[in-house]
Amino acid sequence: MTEGESGNGCRVVAIPWPFVKRKVECAGAAFLRYYNIKYHGEDTLLLTSKSKEKAEEVVFEDNVEYLRSLDPKEWKQQDHYAVLGMKDLRFQATDDDIKRAYRQKVLKHHPDKRKAQGEDIRSDDDYFTCITKAYEILGTPKNRRSFDSVDPLFDDTVPTTNDIKKEGFYKAIGKYFELNARWSEKKNVPLLGDENSPRELVERFYAFWYEFDSWREFSYMDEEEKEKGADREERRWIEKQNKVARAKLKKEEMARIRSLVDMAYANDPRIQRFKQEDKDKKLAAKRARQDAVQAKKAEEERLMKEAQLAKQKADEAERARLEAARAEREQQKKNLRKERKSLRDLCKTNNYYARNEEETVQHMAAVEKICEMMKVVELQDFMKDLEANGRDAFLKTVKESEDKVEAERRALFETKKAEEQKAKKIAALKAAVEWTPELTQLLIKAVNLFPAGTNQRWDVVANFLNQHGTFTDERRFNAKEVLQKAKDLQSSDFSKSSLKKAANEEAFDQFEKEKKKIVNNVDDSSISKNDAPKLVNGTGKPKMNGDVNKEPKEDRTWTKTEQELLEQAIKTFPVSTPERWEKIADCIPNRTKKDCMKRYKELVELVKAKKQAANLSK
Repeated sequence: MTEGESGNGCRVVAIPWPFVKRKVECAGAAFLRYYNIKYHGEDTLLLTSKSKEKAEEVVFEDNVEYLRSLDPKEWKQQDHYAVLGMKDLRFQATDDDIKRAYRQKVLKHHPDKRKAQGEDIRSDDDYFTCITKAYEILGTPKNRRSFDSVDPLFDDTVPTTNDIKKEGFYKAIGKYFELNARWSEKKNVPLLGDENSPRELVERFYAFWYEFDSWREFSYMDEEEKEKGADREERRWIEKQNKVARAKLKKEEMARIRSLVDMAYANDPRIQRFKQEDKDKKLAAKRARQDAVQAKKAEEERLMKEAQLAKQKADEAERARLEAARAEREQQKKNLRKERKSLRDLCKTNNYYARNEEETVQHMAAVEKICEMMKVVELQDFMKDLEANGRDAFLKTVKESEDKVEAERRALFETKKAEEQKAKKIAALKAAVEWTPELTQLLIKAVNLFPAGTNQRWDVVANFLNQHGTFTDERRFNAKEVLQKAKDLQSSDFSKSSLKKAANEEAFDQFEKEKKKIVNNVDDSSISKNDAPKLVNGTGKPKMNGDVNKEPKEDRTWTKTEQELLEQAIKTFPVSTPERWEKIADCIPNRTKKDCMKRYKELVELVKAKKQAANLSK
């Protein structure tokens, strides 16, 4: 910034940059004063100064006639503020005011002072007792609060609708809220405000008063004093009765405050205006949604009409195309009939280019075949060739048509032959996997391992066979084939079949292999093929899940397959399983419950013996 002086003595200031608008936050005592005046209707600094001036200006009344009219025994009914000469000041009086008022009363109305002036004093009912009692009540914060709660000059009424109509809402309601604000436990009680108050302050005002927390209590109105009780029980009873009475009065007080707030809320023009604004806003939003729905509906209808129109045009175009195609086909058929007739007439005129009657018949049949095989253009070219070359062209075309027919016949024959061979190959592939004794034994094992009730039982059985069976190709079992085979095994008689013999022979071979692995020395000279484990029961049918009529067998060595089935069954059915050994026996073909239990005991003893031998070797 630079300064200069013009010729006429004026000072000129040059600003090299423009003004910048900045946001300034209010702070300090001035702003606090402004805030209290606007939102609380009071100036704390002004109140403080006024309270100091008031302390200097307060004059306490001294009504001797009123004091002489008091009965010390009825001290609860007296106005303690009036006794101390503060009838108008009341709850606004400070502790200092109370002390000064009491000193003035003592200095003037003490019995010793009055005796010195020649007044006759009766100590039992002297009014100075009322002065002392008033200071005792008002000089103690707890007792003063108890008396202020039942201040006889406080207006406990609630304005009526007529009062609001006469005085106006803000004037009639506002003074009642100002009077009742003295009971609030919280400071800075919000006031009613005016018609220009923002919505935020109005809502905060009603939220505060609907949750108003009053310190007003009614212990001063207790009918009996607890100390008058003869014993502890009586004092407790008196305290209980007093609490019940206080609670009732407190409830009535809160109901009064709530009725005042309800009255204000129901008649507040600002609330009505806010509700109307909210209603208008909701209505506008609803109309906007309806307009949006209608616009969307109109757009959908427009798109639907356009789609229908496009579909109609497409249908019309398709119909026109089909009609044109039909007309073209009809024209082609017509042209084809015309050309065929022309060819027949031409060949007939030239006696079918034949030299004898037998050749004529052959050429007539050839002409019909040519008419069936050739199209319009081919027929036209053929007739041009006939007109130019005659018999030679005819014979050449006949020969070509016969060769073409023969080639088509051979191609059809080869295709049919290939299909037959493919069908035979598929049939051979399906029959490639036969139900050998191993697969039958595996099927019996799977059926016992997955009993009835298993989820998708036959799919599970088929997967078990596909996983554990041996196949020479990619052939696999499905649930239908496995189920059919299981039904055949249940219903067929295998007593004379080779399956029984093959299964028994294989079981004996397995027994011969396992026999060499037995730990203890057993004389097996008496064992023969007839002692090998059987795959079928006494009826000639395979043992399936559910066969409970097992015939007792003589002691015979367990095969490897039976041993594996026993181990698997023991794992599948733990000790807690009901009828455990019956279920284990059902999983092992041609073995009873007794056999399974005996074998289990033998295995336990064998394991124990091996452990003992290992310990001895160490």
